[in-house]
Amino acid sequence: MKRLLKIAVLTVLFFGLTAMSVHRFYAAIYQINFVPQKKMVQITTRIFIDDLNEALKSKYHKRTFIGTEKETPDDVILMKKYLSEKFKLTVNGKPKVMNYLSNELENNVVICYLNIKEIPKVTSLEIENSILTEVYSEQQNIIQFNNNGKKQSLLLTNEITKGTLK
Repeated sequence: MKRLLKIAVLTVLFFGLTAMSVHRFYAAIYQINFVPQKKMVQITTRIFIDDLNEALKSKYHKRTFIGTEKETPDDVILMKKYLSEKFKLTVNGKPKVMNYLSNELENNVVICYLNIKEIPKVTSLEIENSILTEVYSEQQNIIQFNNNGKKQSLLLTNEITKGTLK
């Protein structure tokens, strides 16, 4: 209960502060939904643009402009590569590749849409998420999972980058 309260407070803070241009905490939100009618897992990420650009610069030694008018197709390619290397899902014991669909901007947050098709049911979901942790040791990646109406949450950090939901 205490953990869920912490996650709820972080979620409110995240959305409350996304309108500000400078932030002093490091959190990203990942909404994962299993849609049984479509046999699909849908993933939505919400990551601060400045943090993401800093992580891309640190990892690939190239300045990127995600979320600005200077954004290039190469910037998006690097972002997709970074997401696939740092954010991995294992469904029912089998590693799955996420399909990157698109992204959009909301204030100073980049929202990415991904999915995994051909999933008849989800009995377990292992998540590995180390996005931004190499740049910000205080980074918290908040996972919210809706499995056919059953909601669960997971908090991943620099120290704990993996977790399983059932």
